[in-house]
Amino acid sequence: MKFGVVVFPGSNCDHDAWYAFSQNLGHPAEMIWHDSPSVGQVDAVILPGGFSYGDYLRCGAIAKFSPVMKAVRKFADDGGLVLGVCNGFQILVESGFLPGALLRNRDLRFVCRDVTLRIETTNSPFTCAATKGQTIRVPVAHGEGCYFADDRTLDQLEAQDRVIVRYLDNPNGSLRDIAGICNEKRNVMGMMPHPERAADALLGSIEGRVILESMVASLVSKAGK
Repeated sequence: MKFGVVVFPGSNCDHDAWYAFSQNLGHPAEMIWHDSPSVGQVDAVILPGGFSYGDYLRCGAIAKFSPVMKAVRKFADDGGLVLGVCNGFQILVESGFLPGALLRNRDLRFVCRDVTLRIETTNSPFTCAATKGQTIRVPVAHGEGCYFADDRTLDQLEAQDRVIVRYLDNPNGSLRDIAGICNEKRNVMGMMPHPERAADALLGSIEGRVILESMVASLVSKAGK
């Protein structure tokens, strides 16, 4: 399995994602520059954390116009797996891949600490290696991570089993403790916490690996059919 990590001006978790897949999990990974017209021959695309274009307008609002996002859109429309982490989640929302918005944190402060997440469903390529109700500790690092959507959208996400992970210790005021969601086709997921930063024992935790390993397991299963 081969993973592509999109690099925007201002990305700062691109190497973290690359390392997690290529070194911790042992699968080929490559960087994809933001002005590339194609994602190349990859099996999954990662939109990493950071501050794309300096967040000068609104988090993810400029990145959505990058040429590579057209390629990511086609890749996702064709059924490819796309994971957006932190700023990547913001980009997916701004680009219309996922509903809702990411607003300033409840206390208007940047939050950087470990949080506890609960896996809400295993019916996704991003959690198929987990167990429902499983809890994991992973880091967050964001100033605009408060997930917001109208009640109708929130009800729909829950009814369709599209809330993938929730906070047990909500750090930012996200409605209904939502930490990550997926699209209707279940092949695009956005989450604010960083699983790639909890994938190496040297960092103190490997609990985030279950998200990344689920993607690998899903791709392997798909390839075997």
